[in-house]
Amino acid sequence: MFFRAFKENSNKKYLNKTLSNREVNVDNSKVESLGIVLNMAESKDFSMFKTLADKLKIHSNNLKVVGFSNEKIDALNTWDLCFGPDDFGWNGSIKSVELQSFLDKKFDVLISYYATEDLELKLITALSKAKFKVGILQSDERLNDLIIKTSIQEFNVFENEVFKYITILNKTKNEY
Repeated sequence: MFFRAFKENSNKKYLNKTLSNREVNVDNSKVESLGIVLNMAESKDFSMFKTLADKLKIHSNNLKVVGFSNEKIDALNTWDLCFGPDDFGWNGSIKSVELQSFLDKKFDVLISYYATEDLELKLITALSKAKFKVGILQSDERLNDLIIKTSIQEFNVFENEVFKYITILNKTKNEY
């Protein structure tokens, strides 16, 4: 219990340092890959992200979803990964090879679809090497490049806004 508080403080400091040193580099490339980070307690419907990927003309093999859960999840889809607090060490270190692989992938867009203020979810968003980060309004606005103020239950609104802004930024592909 005592060490957990020290570990959390070290991860908070690391998160703050990472967000302070973050450089936003938006380019004119088209969206071809999509990463999703979500809280399994808030949303378990992965199919809605498949619909969003289809709308953005992203092939399913370029879509990767990871979920966070404080509890053990048994039934997972074949195209997702679930992680928990045990997958994190001190100073923002990642213990899971699969999770580290997700973080190292340079997604064109990363969507952080969670409303809770979990430190682990924020670490995943901050540590991701994605080019462009989109999320729901958080207390720390440094996490995302595009923030859509909506509730977690209003996925249709979120989906439409993401599509609208990706189109405005001329990042959608014209063909499949």
